[in-house]
Amino acid sequence: MISERAPAKVNLLLHVGRPRPDGLHELCSLFASIDLADELTVAPAVADEVRCPSVEGPNLALAAVEHFRTEAAPDLPPLRVVIDKRIPVAAGLGGGSADAAAVLRAANRLAGEPLDADGLRALGAGLGADVPSQIEPRHALVTGAGERVEPVELPPMTLLLVPDAVGLSTAEVYAQADALGTARDALDPDQVRELAARPLYELAAVLENDLEGAAVSLRPELSGRMDALRQAGALTARVTGSGPTVFGVFHAGEAPELEGTVRAEVA
Repeated sequence: MISERAPAKVNLLLHVGRPRPDGLHELCSLFASIDLADELTVAPAVADEVRCPSVEGPNLALAAVEHFRTEAAPDLPPLRVVIDKRIPVAAGLGGGSADAAAVLRAANRLAGEPLDADGLRALGAGLGADVPSQIEPRHALVTGAGERVEPVELPPMTLLLVPDAVGLSTAEVYAQADALGTARDALDPDQVRELAARPLYELAAVLENDLEGAAVSLRPELSGRMDALRQAGALTARVTGSGPTVFGVFHAGEAPELEGTVRAEVA
């Protein structure tokens, strides 16, 4: 049996370009890997199975097992994946992608490690835009449609997350963003890379999310949640990813205790 930890991510900054010929949008994003994480165990079984009591319906972790077997290890035995789900579902925190990446790591070990990290990232790109960045969970500058991952250093900070009981469809948020015309004609990874190296108060002042307007138009109450975080002393507050989770940025260890929030550390 192999145990894997699957940390959530927060899009501190997210710039979205126009759709490519394959229909995917170009991205340029600063990903912060946080200490909120799912815990997985993976072991050989009689048949492929994913047990995740809090999530019903298709699970990206099962797709990861099948994709790995098809593309990298035809002799991989059936696997049972058990997920202790701690990351909210459909929250813009990359929980499903983190689980899929953890499964790819475990399957690779069970198969004798036929793929290196780059190979796993290439495989993960076929599962979802956030999977490659989670193969080696860390802070990263993520570009392309999520397939290009460059490690970066970020200043320590504490985030207060405000999740929602009802998730948002990523496809619906992107469609709304397209309707609003918020996509950028050009993306500048060099500029974003430089921002990551700034002190926290400077970085916080320039954080933005090109999907935020679309998410707020679909869930207007998100605006009030961001206002509440700012009033509580956050340096800034934003929507992460396609939402609906919002987050407030605080100096490390200085976030207040607020009802309805989840504390997360970026170290």
